[in-house]
Amino acid sequence: MEWVFDGGRACLDLVNTRRSRHTEGVELLTGPDALAEWLGLAGFTAGAVTAGNVLAAKALREAIDRVLLTRLPRWKDVDLVNTTAAAAPAAPPRLAFDGGGLRREVPTPPDPVAAAFAALAADAIDLAPSGAAVRICAADDCGLRFSDASPRRNRQWCSMARCGNRAKARAHYARLRSDTP
Repeated sequence: MEWVFDGGRACLDLVNTRRSRHTEGVELLTGPDALAEWLGLAGFTAGAVTAGNVLAAKALREAIDRVLLTRLPRWKDVDLVNTTAAAAPAAPPRLAFDGGGLRREVPTPPDPVAAAFAALAADAIDLAPSGAAVRICAADDCGLRFSDASPRRNRQWCSMARCGNRAKARAHYARLRSDTP
């Protein structure tokens, strides 16, 4: 599976686990193994992932998408994001001795999957009122969501290396064809 982390925020990377929304859509969270892989690559401790966790991840993903892209989101979506964020508060970091010195240690939560979902929901809560624009990639064949924190809020592509480069190449070749007699 090819995971893309171009959203600029963890909550948007979760939203981007459903691709090609402009067409019929492609689901990447196809089961517990796929969700566990995504959580691990996104920097979360996955633990044991169940089919119920996959359904919860998809529900949270769609609620986050609607909350961040809709001017007046539905209360049901806001409530799901809030409830998920509060469900598994993060364990506070603590100091531990490490060979005569101190190091920062974060205990493993009792339910790592719920803790990951709580962190993703909290990220969406931080992003929603932040002023950073959440955009949809301008490429006709993409549709990924990303956070536009550019100074002018005029970023168009989820990734210049992928979609931006393809768009520039298409424009370049179109100019070449129009200049050919």
